[in-house]
Amino acid sequence: MENNTSGSTPFIVNDCALLAIATGRRAQNLKELRDQLLIIHPGSIYFHFWGNLLHPRFDEPEYSNDFAAWSRHALHDKVLAERLSVVDPNSYGTLDELRQELIEIIEQRLDEREVLAWAQPDQQFEFIRALTVVFRTDLQFFAPEKLASRIGHMSVSSIFYHFIDAKRRNENRLDDFRNWLESFGGRYESLIQCLAMIDPYFTTLTRLREDLARIFSGCLCEADHG
Repeated sequence: MENNTSGSTPFIVNDCALLAIATGRRAQNLKELRDQLLIIHPGSIYFHFWGNLLHPRFDEPEYSNDFAAWSRHALHDKVLAERLSVVDPNSYGTLDELRQELIEIIEQRLDEREVLAWAQPDQQFEFIRALTVVFRTDLQFFAPEKLASRIGHMSVSSIFYHFIDAKRRNENRLDDFRNWLESFGGRYESLIQCLAMIDPYFTTLTRLREDLARIFSGCLCEADHG
């Protein structure tokens, strides 16, 4: 644990787990998927976009969210799958705005198709809701330079909590790193701008952690030599 030498509020490192909770809601065709999306809890939309990041896997997912994957593999609708797979949740201010985008894409596809595609009974889309459980670690940092030397060793679930989940928790939709860096006035503005350019959706948490470590180290090293 770092001693307080800067007078700033410390960055307290938390870890998390994303629990999957069954909602009991299912869809077997595209109309049912649209109807469930109209009423499903926002936490379910969050899970089906972000949940896979925290699940260990050894392959590269073909589609970036569960709605796209189900459209391709259960409905065999490649056109819809591709349209859904390019939806970036970071482009929407709220989960309800993201929900509306999904509904519009699905309704457009329903208008285009003359025959309604059905999934097999054992391939229904099952809506799962996310519940984030947070764990406090014994790590805290008072200086960004100290955090820079450790960020590459943080757990990927800590990275998820502070860089991805934070944008949903914080009213200003910033990740926890940028919120903390802004407490130092304009001293770390270049680092803040570099972090703002990262889109964590089309990557893995391991690569995201590497990117964060590289950016923290690069920006703070440049500042030291500036």
